[in-house]
Amino acid sequence: MTKGMRVGYKRVSTLDQNLDRQLENITLDKSFEDKCSGKDLNRPQFELMMNFVREGDRVIIHSLDRLARNLDHLREVVKTLTSRGVEVEFITESLVFKGDDSPMSNLLLSMMGAFAEFEHSLIRERQREGIAIARAKGVYARRGRDRCLKGEEITQMKMLVAQGMPKTQVAKKLGIGRHSVYNYLKMV
Repeated sequence: MTKGMRVGYKRVSTLDQNLDRQLENITLDKSFEDKCSGKDLNRPQFELMMNFVREGDRVIIHSLDRLARNLDHLREVVKTLTSRGVEVEFITESLVFKGDDSPMSNLLLSMMGAFAEFEHSLIRERQREGIAIARAKGVYARRGRDRCLKGEEITQMKMLVAQGMPKTQVAKKLGIGRHSVYNYLKMV
């Protein structure tokens, strides 16, 4: 058993998804949570977690695909952590990597990571096919660009943000994207 901290990492792909089922009933000393795509490793909480963990710690993740959607990224992260003396545990797959892993452990990581990457590719392919069929039937319309705010709406938006309303709620109230709120706030 590890002598360091038990550090959890949770990830979902969108803001409206819930992280609660990941690492439920698992005792952690610290937890990092991202609500963004796993397509690459540029994730704020993931980067903080990578900088936080130290030798002797154990990083606990619900499943392989929560850490990375790409086999190369998955192997890179596990290797980076274990080379620093950090153990990596995947709950769903019942796998633990310590750096002195057997050829069988490395094979399982590669195979299961490849299956996760393959599954993600199939989901994306089915999604594209479904959109194409819906477009052909005339029932799918591309959402398009967010609407622009007028002067008084910008003033209202700034007032709501100043009052402490979360930017996601401000965006929803005004019918624009969250990133648009940030862009309007940057304007002088």
